[in-house]
Amino acid sequence: MATIRLGDEAPNFNAKTTEGDINFHDWLGDSWGILFSHPADYTPVCTTELGTVAKYTDEFNKRNVKVVALSVDGIDSHHGWIKDINETQNTTVNFPIVADEDRTVSELYDMIHPNADSKLTVRSVFVIGNDKKVKLIITYPASTGRNFDELLRVIDSLQLTAYHKVATPANWNNGEDVVVSPAIATEDIPKMFPKGHTIVKPYLRTTPQPNLD
Repeated sequence: MATIRLGDEAPNFNAKTTEGDINFHDWLGDSWGILFSHPADYTPVCTTELGTVAKYTDEFNKRNVKVVALSVDGIDSHHGWIKDINETQNTTVNFPIVADEDRTVSELYDMIHPNADSKLTVRSVFVIGNDKKVKLIITYPASTGRNFDELLRVIDSLQLTAYHKVATPANWNNGEDVVVSPAIATEDIPKMFPKGHTIVKPYLRTTPQPNLD
């Protein structure tokens, strides 16, 4: 059983999906990615989740993020379920769903937690950077639907902090002040962060969010 930690390269795989066969790394290309698993097709919480992801397409596109879902059911089941999702959630599922009947990907990413359920995947989420490295791992129980606003918030933070020497404080949202990295000497802050800064404590310095461009 694989153990994946932050900073590891996301394991590559070949899989059948509702949008054809993919090689995961090739499919990601230069994009960021979200790989998220669902306990099973035709389940109520998953139906709402996949509908929500489809409605967030523009938000993911803005952030150069590709989304791929997975469950241990087959392609025919997935296609039938997509019809239900589109009907009940008033949307159009426009991202691939992996058919992982042999659990190859589920086991590669440790998505089956036997003490929760020996056969079905838990609600795993992996955010993968454009360098193919794992940036975020969240695991929800089967009974709790995911908060995709939170995933967008985290991706905003990950992308910002990948290019600037900052971190984001508790409950931060895109556009709000950020924390200057402790590695930056206070005297170097003005030239690196010309928007200004506030010294709360010697180790806690804040600055307006830098531009991503």
